[in-house]
This record gives sequence, structure tokens and C-alpha cells, in this order.
Amino acid sequence: MQEKFILIDGNSLMYRAYYALPLLTNSKGFVTNAIYGFCNMLLKVLEEEKPTHIAIAFDKGKIVFRHAEYEKYKATRKPMPEELKKQLPVIKELLNAMNIEIFEMEGYEADDLIGTLTKKADDRGLNTIILTGDRDALQLLSPSTKVSLTKKGISEMEIYTEESLYQKYGIKPLQMIDLKGLMGDVSDNIPGIPGVGEKTALKLIQEYQDIENVLAHYEDFTGKKLGMLLQEFAEQARISRSLAIIDRNVPLEIDLQMCRKKEPDHQELARILRELEFKGMLNNTIKKMGQDILERPSKEAGESPDDQSSSVLTVRNPQMLKENLKTKEAAGEIYFKLKKHSPNNLDIEEIVLHLQDPSIKETPIIYLNWESDAEKDAYLQNIKKWLESNKARKTLFDAKSSILGCRQQGIHLEGVENDLMLMSYLLNPSRPQNDLLDFISEHIDFRASSTEEIVQKSLMIKNFSMLAVKFRGQLMEKGMWALYKDLELPLCEVLADMETKGVRLDKKILEEIGAELDVRIKELTSKIYEMSGEKFNINSPKQLGEILFSKLGLTHGKKTKTGYSTNAEVLENLAKENEIVAEILMYRQLSKIKSTYIDGLGAMIDQKTDRIYTSFNQTVTATGRLSSTEPNLQNIPIRMEEGRRLRRAFVTEPGFCLLSADYSQIELRILAHLAQDQVLIEAFHHGQDIHSRTAAEVFGIPIESVSKEMRRAAKAVNFGIVYGISDYGLSQDLGISRAEAKEYIDSYFRRYQGVKKYIDGIIEEARERGYVTTILNRRRYLPEIKSRNYNLRSFAERMAMNTPIQGSAADIIKLAMLHMHKYLLEEKSKATMVLQVHDELIFEVPKKEVGKLALKVNAIMSEVYKLLVPLKVDIQFGPNWYDLEPVVVQKSLFE
Repeated sequence: MQEKFILIDGNSLMYRAYYALPLLTNSKGFVTNAIYGFCNMLLKVLEEEKPTHIAIAFDKGKIVFRHAEYEKYKATRKPMPEELKKQLPVIKELLNAMNIEIFEMEGYEADDLIGTLTKKADDRGLNTIILTGDRDALQLLSPSTKVSLTKKGISEMEIYTEESLYQKYGIKPLQMIDLKGLMGDVSDNIPGIPGVGEKTALKLIQEYQDIENVLAHYEDFTGKKLGMLLQEFAEQARISRSLAIIDRNVPLEIDLQMCRKKEPDHQELARILRELEFKGMLNNTIKKMGQDILERPSKEAGESPDDQSSSVLTVRNPQMLKENLKTKEAAGEIYFKLKKHSPNNLDIEEIVLHLQDPSIKETPIIYLNWESDAEKDAYLQNIKKWLESNKARKTLFDAKSSILGCRQQGIHLEGVENDLMLMSYLLNPSRPQNDLLDFISEHIDFRASSTEEIVQKSLMIKNFSMLAVKFRGQLMEKGMWALYKDLELPLCEVLADMETKGVRLDKKILEEIGAELDVRIKELTSKIYEMSGEKFNINSPKQLGEILFSKLGLTHGKKTKTGYSTNAEVLENLAKENEIVAEILMYRQLSKIKSTYIDGLGAMIDQKTDRIYTSFNQTVTATGRLSSTEPNLQNIPIRMEEGRRLRRAFVTEPGFCLLSADYSQIELRILAHLAQDQVLIEAFHHGQDIHSRTAAEVFGIPIESVSKEMRRAAKAVNFGIVYGISDYGLSQDLGISRAEAKEYIDSYFRRYQGVKKYIDGIIEEARERGYVTTILNRRRYLPEIKSRNYNLRSFAERMAMNTPIQGSAADIIKLAMLHMHKYLLEEKSKATMVLQVHDELIFEVPKKEVGKLALKVNAIMSEVYKLLVPLKVDIQFGPNWYDLEPVVVQKSLFE
């Protein structure tokens, strides 16, 4: 067997893991995201590549031999973040426990060590794969060496060979050095030739082969700026090329036998993973490390009899399936492999089914796939009765997607009792749960690299029921079983109905708004050019920075890799210095509306139905709020009139109208309820304008004397308190001094003492228990609240304040959605719920039913949960989402 050597750039992969993942922590507050991502990547590589040799190289020290040639080498690189620096020793500790060889040497970089090791591997005849996020490694490609480059975070890799490099860039491996000499490298502070980017550099190397030949032919570009640059910066290019060369002769006195993959120290590895609280990784790897890493042991290798208790039956024809389905009411586990062909077409590609039939001693795991639609229909007809039986209790992963996939085949999935994705999410809402591979890695003694492997190794489905029992027990123990059973699980059907229905868009109106925006953007472009005195790429941060800071002399802030920052915050602070800034901000906002919403939404309209179909996600946000994706319809701009006008394109079928029901100030009402603050409670019961009442309390004046400016300040304080705003944040929002902002907040707490007591109490409670809860007992864990890192701890404290409020608002609107869905079904109404946007529900309603539905919506939403203050619902209707008129609902009409 050909020996295989895996070489990993430790620093590169560690950094990518750190920035790709959120700041995960264990219960002690120790940040673990880089360790977790690094280990996941390593285990995946070991499983997929099965190397005979492996080694990991790290940088050591800041000064390397390249600094002698160019003092400013990597001078602009920021120091390693403190939270990452603490994780590096633990990563090395893990690698030592796994008996994986580590290489590092003063004066050299990881690239140089990797280059030297690959040279030795080439001499030994090993096939080598380099794992890195650094394109410099492409110069090391050879007939026996490949490079696997991270594309996105650490989850996607792109394999390069000599051939694929040439196909993509038209150059050979060593020409990568010449390429970098011309274009430089901002991250390493290698200067290159100013103004020469990758595109130009590639053309030059493709034509002239190497950097010396390029520089010798500068006269080919006489009269052009490029020719002048090549002549002026020739020596700088040569230095840059030299800096880019990986040293393949580092004095490493090693035998590659040292890198042969060894048996890990199981006991030490288990200790470290337990301390890190990587439970899934512990279960999925340590138990298997005794065999070939991550390989399922064969029976001969000591597999327990339980592992073979169910055979896998690959069904060859529909009749064979029928013979193996003895009952239509047996409980069972099912896995649907789904593929999204279009926004409203979620197709079933394969099925794994395991029925728990007590009449059969050993029930097989049934694996279904097909070669034609006709064959698929025949299979599904055989299990249709079981899928549609409410008595057949089913365990699966992702009920909503399964419901949608079955509907595509004319099957109404019933009897879902255990949705493992939802159960897992409720138990740990801070970790996204919509990826089956991550779920299996976390909870099941089985590691898969693809959904195809999940299907092929379908024995894993036996664990579904065991997990369901485990999750059920944990949910009951934590008081969340009712939240799961009575709210989140039935909500799957509601969301599936909404996604199936979609919402109608008028493409003509969208195009009209787009044409108007094009005119505005063109006018703004001309105005910006006139004000700046020259034409430039407004979308280029670098060129914009040169205009604002070099030419116009505006105050600049922090510097990025490409120049001074020109982000929105910077520009907003500069708006008072020069009127061009306001025009640039408007240009950016209108351009985003045009590209993201006009062009983006227009491309997603179904040509047959004139509707768009979003996906509502239950398991993404840590607070319990729903999110919307593909497209995100919860993010339609409302601050600018140009953004609000987009809502004109959201229309209905003929004879229908849209009805909007929006909870009024629900988060402040929940705050009043949770804090039991008598001043707030009294204001809401008297129907007072809460912001005017707050202004009166804070400024110590009668409510009728409150000015618009005072109300605006009070509104900022009211909503800021919900989100844990600081005096600095409030000062920025209101454009006042920090001292004034602090006085506003202090005055607020003096008047609303119940709120102050609640906030102090909830933070202390979170610190003691490690979590906070909503009114329906939804939990959010906050381990960072004990962190020594001030920023992490402060963030957790703000989440402790906000989550019970925002999460309770999510609980309430989900309850309202369930009740409204049930009402519409029972009434056999033609009205449908089509959108949920935070605290607002949107219905498509027959015009003749508007009055009746408005009464019912108001009744259900205002009474769905009893707070200490009334829930108020603002109801509007109209021909589209923009032109809405208020509906005055008399409560006495439905009492």
C-alpha cells in the first residue's frame, strides 16, 4: 500500500478555526472554539485520508530569518488574540496525547518546516498532502505532493495538484513565488509592486514566465503606468520574491519514521476532552482510538454482538418492501435524505427506515433508493399509510423538512413524536442544530463525513430512539417537555404550511422601484464625483479612503489591511465634517437595497406562482426567535422610505388583501411583567404612551410637558434597558455626552426601581445557575458570565438581561401562531398565515373576511398568555404590505 503523509500548518488552521467559530466556552468560562474546530478538522482528515504518517508544524517566535532581509516583514500583523493564545498550549497538549509529531524551530516559520518535510517525503517516495489556509504552500506542489486549501472557515477544502493549479491559474508551482513578488501580500506586509494585483500579476507571469523576465520587459509598457511601476519598484519586487520563497533546507535532524501514525494515549486524551467538555468528540473518537482511527471495528476486531443486532436490508423492488412491512402502526425511526431543487421543492432522494415491530424478533433497517421517479412513487406508496398514520409514533431529525419533503410526494406526514433536532436545540440553544453531520458527531457513536455516508452506514439510525429517550428525560428534568411537546413540535406543521404557501410578489412593482433607485444611484454617483473632483470606484474602500482622507483631509480612524476604514460607523461620525459623506452613505444604502432586495428578491420569484418561498428556522437563534432565510424576509429595510417602499411589491391574489397583526411594545410589556415594576404596570394599564411616561418620570415633569426630543431620549433608554445598553452606547445613540447619558440611565432606575432590582437579580441568578429562562421555561446557558475576560462577561450579562425578555416575546408569538393556525383550519377559512416578522404576523385574507379575522386575531393574540399588563395588538390591512390602514377593533365585540 502506498504510504501517505499528512502535513498540517498548525498556526494557519488554528487561526481559521478561531475566526470561523463563535467563542465557545466550557462551564469554567475557558474559550474552546479554536481547539474544537482544530480537532474536528484533524479527525475528519484522519478519517477520510487514513494517513500512514502525520505531522503538524507551528511557528515559533516572532523574528525569523526573513526579517534580516526586510525589517518590516509581517510588521502590520496584529498580535495573537489573548483568547486564542490561551488555546494554543491545549491544542499542543491534545496533539501530544494523540502521539502526533509537532515541529517548530526558532527563526523559521511553519511553512519552512513543511517545505523541508515535504522534500524529505519526496525523497522517500511518500505521497504528501499539505493542509493549510496559506496559498504560499502551492509552490510546494509536486507529482507526489498535493495541497488542501481551506476555502470557507475550516469546513470546506480545495485540493490542488500541479495540474489543477495550471488549469486554474495557468502557472506552475514555483511561479507562485514570482506571482507574490509582483503582487505582494498585505497579510505578511510583503510590498510587491504598488498597483499590481493578482489579475495583472498572473498575466505578466503567464506571458514572461518569471519575475526577472517581467522586469526586463518594462519597456513593453512604455507610456503606461505599469511600465513606470515595473521600472521604479524592480528591486522591491525582487525582495518580495525572496521573502516569498519557502526554505526547504531547514536543519531538521529527523527520520520520517518519527512521523508514522501512532496509537494515542487514550487515558490522557479522554482526560483532556472531558476537561474541555467535548462530550460528543469524546464519545465519537476515544472509544474508537484503539482501532484504526474512526473506523468501525469489524466483528473479528472485537465488535460487540449488540452492534450487529439489526441487519441492513437494501430493498431492490417495491414488492420486497411490502413483504418487510408487517404493521402500519409500529413505532419507528426514519431518516429522509432531502435535496432542495428550488425554494419550494424539497425532494426525497433516499430513505432509511427502522420499524420497532414487537412481533418481529429482529427488525431489519430498510434502506430505500431508486433509479426513477416511477420507482420512487411505488416505494412511497408502500409506506404511505405508515407515514400518514398518527398512531405510528415516529422519531426523526428535522420534522419540518421531512413534512415538506413528504408533501412534495403527496404524503401528509403524521405521528411525529420525537424531532431530535428540536429536542437537542432546546437543550443547548447556543449551538446551531440544523446540520445532521454535526448532530451525529456530537451525540452518536458514529462519525460521518457526508450525508451519503450516513445513508450507507445506516446502522446509526438505531441510536435515534435511544437519543429520543435520553433527550425526553433531560427535557422533563429541566422543565422543558411542555415547551417541546406543546409548542415547538406542533409549530413545525405551522411553519411548513407557511413555507408551502409563500408570499406573492409583484415583479412589475419591484422593477419600477428598481428603476427609480437606478436613477437615484446614478444621480448620487455624479454628485459624489463632482464633490470629490474626480471619478473613482465608490464601492472600493481603498479608493474611497484615498478620496476622503488623503485628498479631502477628513479625520481618519483605524487602519485596515487596505487602508483606513470606511465602514458605516466611521462615515456616520464623519458626516458633520463634509457633506460628501452623507451622499456616500445614501449611495451605499440605496445600492444595497437595489442589489440585495430588488435584484435578489426578483430572482427568487417562482415563475409559475409569482410567489417567493422563505424558510423559517426554529433552531438557529439562542433566544428562541424564528429566523428567515433564502430569502430573509424578516430583514426588509424599514428605516428609510426607499426601503419601506419595497413592501409595496408584497401583494395578494385577486380578491384578497393583507392583514398585519403586530404586538405593540411587547418587550417592554414583558419587562414590566418580569420586573413587576408598579410604575410600568400602571402606565400600561392606563394605556399611556410609555415613552412619554418614561420621559416624564426621568425628567421629573408632567407628562403633558414632554417634548418630542425628551420622548425620543426616553424611547432610547426604554429599549436600551432591554438590551443592556451602557452610558457610552446611549450617548452614541442620542448624540449627547457620556455623563448626560449616565444621568438618564440613573434617573430611569431611580424611578423604575422594580426594573433595577430585576436586572441585578437576573444577572446574579445567571451567575449562580449558569442559565436564564423565559416565561415558558426556555433556557439559555451563559457560561461566559463567569469569564475573566471583561468583554465576554459583559456580553453574557447583557444576554442575561435580554434573553428572558426577547425569548418570552418569541414564546408568545409562537403560541399565537399555533392558535391562529388551529382556528383557520377549524373554520376552513381561505385566509392563510404567510409571514412572521419578529412581533408581527401577516395574513393573506379574502376581503370579505377581513372584519371577522381582525376580531379573532386581536382576541387570540391579546389573550394567548396572561401577563400582569395587557397585550396590545396593532392590526392593519391593505392591498399590499406598504399601503396598510389601521383596523379599529372594539374589545367588547368579542367578549
